[in-house]
Amino acid sequence: MKEFAKIESARDVVAFLKEQHQQIKSLFSRVLTTRGKQRQQAFFDLRRLIAVHETAEEEIVHPAAKRARGVGEAVVAARLREENEGKKTLTELEGLHTESAEFETLFREFEKAVLAHANAEEVQEFDKLANEFSENELERMRKAVEFAESVSPTRPHAGLESAAANRLIGPFAMLVDRARDALSKHP
Repeated sequence: MKEFAKIESARDVVAFLKEQHQQIKSLFSRVLTTRGKQRQQAFFDLRRLIAVHETAEEEIVHPAAKRARGVGEAVVAARLREENEGKKTLTELEGLHTESAEFETLFREFEKAVLAHANAEEVQEFDKLANEFSENELERMRKAVEFAESVSPTRPHAGLESAAANRLIGPFAMLVDRARDALSKHP
């Protein structure tokens, strides 16, 4: 299983998550420009990165954003709805052959939705976090995000968009997902 590149340069949570958004964007491009086993691997990598990234945001970032000035419940609720829809679409994509026309069409729609979601997070949450919290707090949040990602499910689980649900069900889902990944026939 190929891991996504470890981000070493980002000291704080905002830079770290923005760099992951760039990795996600790059993986979308890789899926669309490859075929066969390379496309399967690129999709596998993308699915895994999105799953752990969103879980960490749900556990660490969104609760902090709710407390930040200018963000609040409504903004976070909108991002959580988008994440839920994204997980549903990602699950649907997992069930399709990566070379099929249906996959291609749904994947392009998914890409647009994810990139719009990432942009909304960066503008409506991340930038406000950067202004609200100290450098030390942002560094601690990055470490918490990295830890959350290391123990997160690697597949989408719609309905687990809250910190509490992720902490309660996430460890079991993580074990199952990582076992499935290890046994999968991906390149």
